[in-house]
Amino acid sequence: MSEKGLIAPHGGKLVNLVATGGRKAELEKAAGNMKRIRLPEREQCDLELLAVGAMSPLTTFMSDADFHAVCDKMRLANGLPWSMPVTCSVDKATGDAIDLGAQVALTDDKDRLLAVLTVEEKYLHNKKLEAEKAYGTTDDAHPGVAVVYAQGDVCLSGPLEVVTPRHDPAFLNYRLTPAQTRAKFAELGWKTAVAFQTRNPIHRAHEYITKCALEICDGLLIHPLVGETKGDDIPADVRMKCYEVLLANYYNAKNSLLATWPAAMRYAGPREAILHALVRKNYGCTHFIVGRDHAGVGNYYGTYDAQLLFDEFDPADIGITPLKFEHSFWCKKSGAMASDKTTNSTKEERVFLSGTAVREMLTKGQRPPVEFTRPEIADILIASMKG
Repeated sequence: MSEKGLIAPHGGKLVNLVATGGRKAELEKAAGNMKRIRLPEREQCDLELLAVGAMSPLTTFMSDADFHAVCDKMRLANGLPWSMPVTCSVDKATGDAIDLGAQVALTDDKDRLLAVLTVEEKYLHNKKLEAEKAYGTTDDAHPGVAVVYAQGDVCLSGPLEVVTPRHDPAFLNYRLTPAQTRAKFAELGWKTAVAFQTRNPIHRAHEYITKCALEICDGLLIHPLVGETKGDDIPADVRMKCYEVLLANYYNAKNSLLATWPAAMRYAGPREAILHALVRKNYGCTHFIVGRDHAGVGNYYGTYDAQLLFDEFDPADIGITPLKFEHSFWCKKSGAMASDKTTNSTKEERVFLSGTAVREMLTKGQRPPVEFTRPEIADILIASMKG
């Protein structure tokens, strides 16, 4: 455990790469004479997470040794568990034009300065290896793999100093850094906290498993991903309204906290589930909910593959406890939420709706059954679909 009784960050120390005061001014001035590299959305999200320590112990974009160790062994070169590559890539012509030791300015899509990277290493980006190992497929129809294939052929690594983690950040009141969530947990008196990762509105099954987890832990961190997602995912601003209403009406404020996670979704299934857990340890969480098809997409991963992958690690190495939940539903026979573990009801006695069926109902202005979603949430989604 670290100071104030909270769990230690992954690797033991919370990283902070944000330059302040005179150093920030120096970097801003010097960047005017540097080669500029415009980061795509995923790299912008990763940069922000690196800057505030969410990806501790990483202090920069991965080196060649770390990249290959992570792909092949799900560990950094020093042996510490890590499951997904985190890279800064450029096209070959740009890479060839950058000398080792040179400083480059990393910018957002509007060419605004984010950080300065001193290039100590350049290496070829083995995209096929990353796709095969990290995503389990080389199919470019996979949205995460498609992003990898669109990245540059040369990766850069070296000391990183961040001037501005993110320009115009959304949901500023909820955009808590790991240091801030840790301080909030301490203020609330939580010794144990469970994180719930989500990129969807919370329906009754999610509500059920988070509350089951709350019976185990002192507090619950609802930690929705608000970075880059697929085009057909529900927009973050709509989801945030749903989270606010749900917590205000159905959770105890003393034992629940809503904060955003400004990450890009990779849709890497089991490997991404490990990343999601390790990152939440940096935010101060001792437990992490791993549900059905965690971080999955399409039919690329088995229903409970993410839960099985946690079993391949020594719990002491991961350092955060996974709470594994099966698919849950409203059970008419029991008159309550349940899962296969807790009821012997038949399929006909269970309330289950496909995503397609729910979308059709909402598009028509119809609320799904209250056993599936809270009416307040349904109304927000109906309004959003009306434009």
